[in-house]
Amino acid sequence: MRRNIFQWALHKTLGGLVRLSGNMGIDLGTANTLVCVHERGIVLDEPSVVAIDDQTGQVLAVGNDAKRMVGRTPARISAIRPLRNGVIADFDVTEAMIRYFIRKVHNRQLFVHPSVVIGVPSGVTEVERRAVEDAARQAGAWQTRIMDEPMAAAIGAGMPVSEPVGNMVVDIGGGTSEVAVISMGGICAQRSLRIAGEAMDEAIATYLRQEVNLYIGETTAEQIKINIGSAFPLPQEMTMQVRGKDVITGLPRKVVVSSAEIREACAEPVAAILEVVKESLDATPPELAADIMNRGIVLVGGGALLRGIDQLISAETDIPVYVAENPMHCVVLGTALYLEQLGELPFD
Repeated sequence: MRRNIFQWALHKTLGGLVRLSGNMGIDLGTANTLVCVHERGIVLDEPSVVAIDDQTGQVLAVGNDAKRMVGRTPARISAIRPLRNGVIADFDVTEAMIRYFIRKVHNRQLFVHPSVVIGVPSGVTEVERRAVEDAARQAGAWQTRIMDEPMAAAIGAGMPVSEPVGNMVVDIGGGTSEVAVISMGGICAQRSLRIAGEAMDEAIATYLRQEVNLYIGETTAEQIKINIGSAFPLPQEMTMQVRGKDVITGLPRKVVVSSAEIREACAEPVAAILEVVKESLDATPPELAADIMNRGIVLVGGGALLRGIDQLISAETDIPVYVAENPMHCVVLGTALYLEQLGELPFD
């Protein structure tokens, strides 16, 4: 009897703590992790990177601090991305990263156990979903629910997902590209492709190494994509000076590359994303396809910011294509709105 009373009191105490702590939606992305807290908005947007001392296993830095170390660390320190292609590649490091972000959001309080909704790619397996749940729970989350990123993105973009009309969302992230047709609160057709922004970075680095004998790192490749990358011919092509290491001599060197060259470099991953959009349209029921023709396709995720990708998809499908407002924030806003609308979540 005394034990039952103690358990009831502990449950009440922890339950009060959960309500006092800020429940949060998390977009656990391959490239960046974003956190949105109820009534506070987006409070964290940092790279999904962790710096670790290989000799001791100690976490030295997380997020922005760790991102600055990529490619610049001594031999005993590794700056790694614990998520690859939208799934956990290193469970322990992912757990440490989530714990760091939760505590940072809550001003490093030790006894904080929020309820959490985490957006993950729709193509992940049940084992991979369970790994995300376990990592969040080990990191201090009191209750956890996993949500498909396309649905979260559609909610965050303000699409009428609960109405009986077809809505198509294309989420181009860092590790995965997700395409989904949503109607009446459910996903009617979907495709997931583990080719996205990081594949474009790798394609740019490979192109420069093969075509101009210049070796560059992933940070430089990403910066090139952001500055002059495009998927469709530009009204006025751009150029950029790139510094790297000569493949033959090994000495530092700089070259000037054009947006046309970078578009050629990214052609293969962009074509793969376009193909998965076409496959999703082919799998869509006729009535919903007609709705999409009228309403258009909405692009979200960091890849939606690639110049001209909306024009390319529109030209190839003959359907209007729109880039969502704040496309990089749609998933995390969707998870937070989902958490808010549910109120007391029926967690398992």
